[in-house]
Amino acid sequence: MKFLQRSYIFLIFLLLYVPILVLIVFSFNEAGSLAEFSGFSTVWYEELFNDDEALTSLCNSLLLAVSSSVIATIIGTFASLGLHRMRSKWLKGAINTVTNIPMMNPDIVTGVSMMLLFVALAGFLGSQNLFGFGTMLIAHVTFNLPYVILSVLPRFKQLDTSMSEAAQDLGCTPSQAFFKVELPEIVPGIVSGLMLSFTMSLDDFVISHFVSSPDFQTLPLYVYNQTAHNVKFSMYALSALIVVVILVILLIVNFAGSFNRKTIAKGGAK
Repeated sequence: MKFLQRSYIFLIFLLLYVPILVLIVFSFNEAGSLAEFSGFSTVWYEELFNDDEALTSLCNSLLLAVSSSVIATIIGTFASLGLHRMRSKWLKGAINTVTNIPMMNPDIVTGVSMMLLFVALAGFLGSQNLFGFGTMLIAHVTFNLPYVILSVLPRFKQLDTSMSEAAQDLGCTPSQAFFKVELPEIVPGIVSGLMLSFTMSLDDFVISHFVSSPDFQTLPLYVYNQTAHNVKFSMYALSALIVVVILVILLIVNFAGSFNRKTIAKGGAK
């Protein structure tokens, strides 16, 4: 039985990580081919850093992901606070249902809906074209909000309400009690929602495809436009760099968390 369990886990990891390893290895292939490995070379990395269009698309993706995730996290945190303090169960359930629609909808439905909304708005305002960074930001904030609320709301439910009440009894206003007592307790949920939003925004293609413009192109759109021809091998190099950066960030977060837990344990032992 243990052999079957280990074999299953090994197979899952094989399917997940072998394609990534192949991508990283062949990003150093001098021949620029997936058929054979002719020799180790960094020529594709040099081509990547000389490709202004790819670097601009990467910067656009990072700008959009950071902006949309920060805005969605701020709105989602206060929306979670409002839902947590709402007394009407019927109204709370209705709002939760409406909030989860962008998360449950297929991306193509959300993308087409947002596109039609912006087209109608452009006609109402008498503008020929509204599409660009602004429309993409609104769309990304819209589909990120449910994930933030899903991460933050459970943290509010775990809070001890007596702590906030005690802070107010000691002279804090409700807003001061929130920022000094409740906010530090929900920070892990906020960080989780922020990271999830950033990842979803950076990875999105379908919704971005419907609300984008040629003036503002993200990295997924840039890669997709290349599929009409041949994908440059510099994209393999870019993908390898993204994987390495994510791996380093995860290692730093894990080691930092482990170090903090050991520090707290030592402090408690004393």
